[in-house]
Amino acid sequence: MNIRTRCVSWPGRTRWPAPHLVVVWQRDDDRPPHAARPGRDDQLVKVMEWARANLDQPLSNGELARRALMSERTFARRFKAATGSTPYSWLQAQRMERAEVLLETTDLGVEQISRLVGYNTAAVFREGFVKRHGVPPRSYRRRFRRPVP
Repeated sequence: MNIRTRCVSWPGRTRWPAPHLVVVWQRDDDRPPHAARPGRDDQLVKVMEWARANLDQPLSNGELARRALMSERTFARRFKAATGSTPYSWLQAQRMERAEVLLETTDLGVEQISRLVGYNTAAVFREGFVKRHGVPPRSYRRRFRRPVP
């Protein structure tokens, strides 16, 4: 780490003389001091694997943070640094990816798929699916159906 310094004057502050010395910690690779170190974070990886296996359950940031043994704020910050996404956005993307596979490879109805990937109602699932793909789930299935071996 190297240290950069700069002088800052604070107008309107009569008790403190200007200029003031401000120390800014900066890493050699220009990441901010709170950024996660590169590489895999085993706690996050385990939680992400668990979440993928339990998409049908109601999963909150609090639940994921507890499983990672972190506060919600720390979990959200480390998750974002590691994945580039918020836990909620990542979870929604995982649910949609699982739904895509189920639509392509099974004969399950849209209502069943919506429950299997963690949506309370098929209507909410359809709405999210259309936002992501531009077509409803049944149209997606007709277009991308893979033969079942």
